[in-house]
Amino acid sequence: MPAALTRRRTTDVTVLVGFVPTSEGCAAFAAWPEEARRRGEDLLVLDTPRGGAAVSADVAPPELVEDMTGRARGAGVEPDVRQTPHCGDLADAVPTAAEDATPSVIAIGLRKRSPVGGLLMGSTARRILLDADRPVLAVQA
Repeated sequence: MPAALTRRRTTDVTVLVGFVPTSEGCAAFAAWPEEARRRGEDLLVLDTPRGGAAVSADVAPPELVEDMTGRARGAGVEPDVRQTPHCGDLADAVPTAAEDATPSVIAIGLRKRSPVGGLLMGSTARRILLDADRPVLAVQA
């Protein structure tokens, strides 16, 4: 195991990535393993499906989780991938996870929208951005 993975963290601060197995979720994840390493923070990937969800009702497949884990470890960060289903709205699940993990930042992915659609951000992303009590980085796929 590389020394970077076994070093003791000086802080329990975490980077929280809200993830769904879509191009938007992958973009949100891609931005953070190296940044978490640079910050000396842990990486928490919240892959929380909701049954009947229009975007994704499934957790990331094992091969995608293995790829994400490998990329994070390659950056010197041991990720914590949580695949716990949630009830209700994802916009509620992310802040709840943030209360438990105390992240320094929350990362989410956004869909590309038309110029008119850009005026109206998706309701989940908008709620996370507006309701979070810490910085949110919104990454466009």
